[in-house]
Amino acid sequence: WFPRGGTGALIRGLVRLLEDLGGTIRLNAPVQKITTKDGRVTGVIHHDGALEAFDTVASNADVMHTYRELLVDDPRGKKVGKALEKKRWSPSLFVIYFGLKAEHPEIRHHTICFGPRFRELIGEIYNKDALADDFSLYLHSPCATDPGMAPPGCTSFYVLSVVPNMETAPIDWAKEGPGYRDKILNYLEERYIPNLSRDLVTSRIFTPDDFTTELNAWNGAAFSLEPLLTQSAFFRTHNRDDVIPNLYFVGAGTHPGAGIPGVVGSAKATAGLMIDDFQTRAA
Repeated sequence: WFPRGGTGALIRGLVRLLEDLGGTIRLNAPVQKITTKDGRVTGVIHHDGALEAFDTVASNADVMHTYRELLVDDPRGKKVGKALEKKRWSPSLFVIYFGLKAEHPEIRHHTICFGPRFRELIGEIYNKDALADDFSLYLHSPCATDPGMAPPGCTSFYVLSVVPNMETAPIDWAKEGPGYRDKILNYLEERYIPNLSRDLVTSRIFTPDDFTTELNAWNGAAFSLEPLLTQSAFFRTHNRDDVIPNLYFVGAGTHPGAGIPGVVGSAKATAGLMIDDFQTRAA
């Protein structure tokens, strides 16, 4: 599904809902640690060292980052962090956001662009310590559904290529990224979007490095834990920690899984758990 106005509209809607319910959002205030005592969360330490007490904490950070970094002073964090290291993690993504000064009504909202190989390519993404020479792509054209996603007469896109995570292939994306971007855009121009280079107004890339540094994703894994049968649904990180009863999780690494519908679903499940626990304690 697609929220009209894009993911930003969904975020703005959630912000309004939280504020309508009396909540407060603090921007540019990253958490450095989650504090615990006697097996319970007691609060958080902000990036500036300030300690703030809380009865309950829900983390929407990467699950590995939460356990290894935010809970570094708690034995639970070290234990679960080591266990998570042994699990299989998803690949990463190379994403290009770009805008064109032309309309392309022939491009549907979702397009899968299969390359010359598929099964072999997937194997290399998971197992080869280098970037493959070819790719299969997902092309996203939100203007096909919502023309307001670009100025009049223009079109916005993003295209993503699934690539190895940083553990599988420690690629220097600062060096390789620009060339890989050009290779993908040339491919799209030849096969899907005529005159792309002529009409290109703006572009931005988001690499596995960015998943690691901006989102604290473990090894740049774009979808957190790989969705194997033994790492899916109930077998994923639980929405409430099994040992620390007032610590909750939400996001791609929790139940039910990654993707916007999955993450929103995990938020709903986690909120339900928190409400039930509050009501039980108040009874």
